[in-house]
Amino acid sequence: MSDSLLEVSALTIRGEGVTIAPVDFSLARGGRLTLLGETGSGKSLIAQAIMGTLPKGLSARGELTIEGDGFAAAEGAARRALWGRRLALLPQEPWHALDPTMRAGAQVAESHRYLRGLGRRRAREAALHDLAGLGLAGAEARLPGELSGGMAQRVAFAAASAGGAPIVIADEPTKGLDAPRRDAVVKLLAGTPERGGALLTITHDIEVARRLGGEVIVLRQGRVVERGPAEQLLSAPRSDYTRQLLDAEPARWPAPPPPPATAEEPVVEARGLAKWRGGRELFCDLDLSLRPGEIVGVVGPSGCGKSTLGDLLLGLAERDCGEIWRAPGQRLAFQKLYQDPPAAFSPHWTLARLLEDLVRRHRLDRDAIAPLMARLGLDPALLARRPGEISGGELQRFAILRVLLMEPRFLFADEPTSRLDPITQRDTLALLVELARERHCAVMLVSHDPALIERVCDQRLVLGGEEAERVPEDLAALAV
Repeated sequence: MSDSLLEVSALTIRGEGVTIAPVDFSLARGGRLTLLGETGSGKSLIAQAIMGTLPKGLSARGELTIEGDGFAAAEGAARRALWGRRLALLPQEPWHALDPTMRAGAQVAESHRYLRGLGRRRAREAALHDLAGLGLAGAEARLPGELSGGMAQRVAFAAASAGGAPIVIADEPTKGLDAPRRDAVVKLLAGTPERGGALLTITHDIEVARRLGGEVIVLRQGRVVERGPAEQLLSAPRSDYTRQLLDAEPARWPAPPPPPATAEEPVVEARGLAKWRGGRELFCDLDLSLRPGEIVGVVGPSGCGKSTLGDLLLGLAERDCGEIWRAPGQRLAFQKLYQDPPAAFSPHWTLARLLEDLVRRHRLDRDAIAPLMARLGLDPALLARRPGEISGGELQRFAILRVLLMEPRFLFADEPTSRLDPITQRDTLALLVELARERHCAVMLVSHDPALIERVCDQRLVLGGEEAERVPEDLAALAV
């Protein structure tokens, strides 16, 4: 029996302004390959071409060999019978992968029943075991809409991997996860090659590539820039572009300039704020105050209440205790950048139509769109596409564009760059901070990366764990 599980030969993808040059690679039993590169470089399209799920308007050429069986890349439908059994895809967007009407445990159990053939009771037991292993014990009765983004991502991971497929394709599997959860997912991913399977990972998280090891291919604008063993490539890269990627990791960013002095009144304040969920205290006796142009970072493990805090400040959720004061003003002054932009965009219309509807509905400045697109590095040609026809990173920047058109006074940015590669993330956050200073907009920025918060924010708020008790001290300079 051959050791080769997956061979990709002369794979090309074209159409709708996309050109991915011939890509070749193979994965043997126990093999690990990671695709690194900037947002929109074609990483996810390669995975979709292998699965046979390319978006409409794109076509693939080349040959695939899966466990010894040959397939034409152009004939995607021929590979549907392999899904879950021989090919498993861990999707980038958990909201698209999960049934919003089915509880978490049932979705994982369904995979065990229909892919592994387990009975109802054993499938449920296996699902509970999988969820507990991902730190989701007790979450089996929740609907996807009741989970944080990171929690939903782990449920999707459990459901996709339950069938035991020997070839696993993981598309940004650790996006939005804190470091302990990220490491747990990396360990779980590594289990596939350790059991004799093969793992293809798509990520912009360089630390994930380091921890997974194996081989790394660096892509830029649809072309292979560099490839080699992970340890060698990520410690001594040969190409300038790979060096730029490494230098763009948040821990290497320069320290932020001091915040601007301001005597302006706060935009939003909270005193004695408390919130419980499912009988568990998320936070209590929390005081904070944000002034125009200030950037406050929020860190903490998945499910600790970071997104909930933002919803309270925006008036989207009810507090259990405490008071919140918001500066009076126009009704569009308080805005949110969502953690998962696909859930915030209608999938049925082009981006041009969605922006036009926004401009007309709220009488915004249409002429502001083109300059903001240029500053965010968005190609005007993308306006002709629907949200599901562009990369996750491109859609995330459209979400930033859309919210900035509203000229907010307070912006709750929930993991606004989690889908971006290090270079684009650094540049986008620098622009977001610059625009917040220019427009005197207070920003509360959520991230699972403490180094990112340290390099970007004026103040830091820590939720969850023992450090939550030090929150008032961290925000002492913000208190009125």
